[in-house]
Amino acid sequence: MHTEVHVHGTVPLRPQAAQNELELALAPWLEYVDIENLSEARSANQDEPGVVFDKRRRVLEICWTGWVGRNFQRALDAAFEALSPYAEEAAGVEVTYYHEDGRDERGMAFVGPTPESILDAQRRAMGEDLTALLSRHFGEVEIREVVGLVDQIFDRRWAEGAPARDAGVSEHLPRHPGKKHLH
Repeated sequence: MHTEVHVHGTVPLRPQAAQNELELALAPWLEYVDIENLSEARSANQDEPGVVFDKRRRVLEICWTGWVGRNFQRALDAAFEALSPYAEEAAGVEVTYYHEDGRDERGMAFVGPTPESILDAQRRAMGEDLTALLSRHFGEVEIREVVGLVDQIFDRRWAEGAPARDAGVSEHLPRHPGKKHLH
């Protein structure tokens, strides 16, 4: 059974990152979809650029849709883990699966040069998500209180040695059917 997936994000890269190194890092993903290099990493959706190394801006732009099977997430996790040393700073990459039964499953993968940078990116993303959700019902003071509690949990987990999730989908959020590829 194949599922449509959309991968979307921008990864800032170190100045010395070269296209051949990025292709080697992304090899698990590229091999999974049976392509050899980034110039072939086009999206199934013609309006999307695919996976593009912008050398001038020093970023890897990802806006890619394809049909995948159940082992795709493992290939993507391995690719993002191998890409992490080339990242200038941590970044979140949204991964959305559109299942045949109408369910949409959205998650975030994180790429970053260090576990600490990834943890900070996760913390920021969580804070933004919480703020957006809570702002419907609460004021700034209450929102800061909740975000502060979540920050304490992140700090405690880090102090206890819990590793930052440096690759892979770290959260799954249900989406409403029919809202595909809205960025």
